[in-house]
Amino acid sequence: MPAIFEKLDKIRPFYDAVYKLVLFVCKLLLVADILVTTYQVLGRYVPFIPDPAWTEETILTLMSYMAVLSAALAIRRGAHIRMTALDRYLPDGLLKALDILADVAVLALSLIMMIEGWNYANTIGAKGTYVSMTWLSRFWLYFPVCVAGAAMFVFEIEAIYTHIKSIFVKGGEA
Repeated sequence: MPAIFEKLDKIRPFYDAVYKLVLFVCKLLLVADILVTTYQVLGRYVPFIPDPAWTEETILTLMSYMAVLSAALAIRRGAHIRMTALDRYLPDGLLKALDILADVAVLALSLIMMIEGWNYANTIGAKGTYVSMTWLSRFWLYFPVCVAGAAMFVFEIEAIYTHIKSIFVKGGEA
């Protein structure tokens, strides 16, 4: 059985690349958010700098991207919220089975996020525009749910694989 895991482990660079890409996008979004927020604050309190109306909606959109994408990153690191208070009292086999069950549930959620996020972006989002930026579709407000669902899907596949591998490969890195 370990031979198949050696072959599947060759996919790890793909997961690393997706993680680095999502992390890079989050960093860019954070920098943009800080710059737009700074401009907004300066526009409110410095008389010769205009206070544009578009900044608030832009900040909220950037924050929605960062929130859902950073949640997807937390899945890869195992840093998402989970209850572990009873883990030390459960047998290892049951604990691994529960971890896989939880990962399958989050995998299902990621599929729902991709499908419904896309549906919302293309229906509700495509029909409306931002109040202060009438030229920009609200598609971009709903689209992060779809993107985060895709990232969560990739990271959950890796998590499920890692849990299954830990069942079959003893003493090795799981």
